[in-house]
Amino acid sequence: MPYFDAASAAPLHPVARQALLAALDEGWADPARLHREGRRARLLLDAARETAAEAVGCRPDELVFTPSGTAAVHSGMAGALAGRRRVGRRLVVSSVEHSCVLHAAEAHEEAGGEFHLAPVDRTGLLDLPAFRSLLSPGTALACVQSANHETGTVQPVAEAAAACREEGVPLLVDAAQSLGWEAPPGGWSLLTASAHKWGGPPGIGLLAVRKGTRFSPARPVDERESGRFPGFPNLPAAVAAAASLRAVRQEAADEAARLRALVDRLRARVPALVPDTEVVGHAGRRLPHLVTFSCLYVDGEALLTELDRAGFSVSSGSSCTSDTLVPSHVLKAMGVLSEGNVRVSLPRGTSEEDVERFLGVLPGIVAGVRSALSAPVAGGRREQAPPQAPEAPEGSPDQEEAQEQEGPQEGAVPQEGAVPREGGGRAPGGAAAVVDSRGKRCPIPVIELARRIGDVPPGRVVAVLSDDEAARLDVPEWCRMLGHEYVGETPAEGGGTAYLVRRAHG
Repeated sequence: MPYFDAASAAPLHPVARQALLAALDEGWADPARLHREGRRARLLLDAARETAAEAVGCRPDELVFTPSGTAAVHSGMAGALAGRRRVGRRLVVSSVEHSCVLHAAEAHEEAGGEFHLAPVDRTGLLDLPAFRSLLSPGTALACVQSANHETGTVQPVAEAAAACREEGVPLLVDAAQSLGWEAPPGGWSLLTASAHKWGGPPGIGLLAVRKGTRFSPARPVDERESGRFPGFPNLPAAVAAAASLRAVRQEAADEAARLRALVDRLRARVPALVPDTEVVGHAGRRLPHLVTFSCLYVDGEALLTELDRAGFSVSSGSSCTSDTLVPSHVLKAMGVLSEGNVRVSLPRGTSEEDVERFLGVLPGIVAGVRSALSAPVAGGRREQAPPQAPEAPEGSPDQEEAQEQEGPQEGAVPQEGAVPREGGGRAPGGAAAVVDSRGKRCPIPVIELARRIGDVPPGRVVAVLSDDEAARLDVPEWCRMLGHEYVGETPAEGGGTAYLVRRAHG
């Protein structure tokens, strides 16, 4: 069964397994003790730290091991913010950071601080001018990931670090997704990573803090891990994490080239094989093993279930927020389609045959999911406009009656309540038709819009009423992909939001 979810957790590297078993035999003692077993454990821990530091690009005494990548992020952010509390309590993070960064930012705000989100473009790339403008006096810390966990977009870390350096703001880089491929550019002040992303064991992360960076641990400390993370270290996991990091980096150049070719194939052929599909993320600045795409008229959970039945393990949207009913914060920040989202992240060793088999089964699975939802025919085709009667002479009773029935003419500013709708009330935004999808989750509102759009003449407006947050992304994207005009949104009478769509001509 092909496993295509390496961005969540990569399979354990053989070197990690060997190092873990060996360290369990040799490194079980307390490395803080002076007896023989303790000294042996200390030698293993020091060697692991040196190996990891070399891969990161820092000094060994700048790096500590943590119980997870999330723990490293939380400890790093809290320590840096506490160390610079006299400077200010302003925190700047990119809007596509991992959820653990956003959770720490929210906790900082609840404790009396403030945080600001730096925007990204449609490819997920950090808006550097906007980021620079947020680095105002009083900024204690900025956070920018090295590469995005959902789309694979590689961020301009060097440029962000230069902007931070000019303003005297330390930069924390979450390098969890990219550290197994390459060391991040220099200029950062703090760096975090998680071993299970590159084939190390789960339950071990690392935090590097450059000398000269103000850092005050936000928890009780002891003599271990330079006072930055207390408690008995998971020495076998640290040894396995460092050994596997060195191994994957030695393999990285050849494996990256091979996987990039397979991902290029997926990026090119998925939209060709599956109509109404959008590939998400930057085409050039991206990780070699990851591709994300979204399919119109498809429920993501149903799609993942069917792919799993076909033998393919993939993920959808934000794997960290899959239990919520809101769209991925990453896709939301990018302003791209969120429905039917699939993330394919290839582990090392993925074969060409597995990718070809995935491409072979995907079109039929998507078609089956769409059929189960009674979705319209895909392919970007719109129904032809219904026949229209000849226009009545200007000022005639027939024309006045038609205008009363149809609402504002093309080009007019939509006015609330121009056309009656079923159940009483007035149609939002001068709409010629209303699709009431409140109480229904995407992709249903978009499917119902697609069915109804052909019932109105070109140039007229359809109002989609929805209380699903995903509709705010998916209705405008549907318009962009199929060539209709997204007019905007307005509060709907009785609750929810009315999304206004003008049918295209032709």
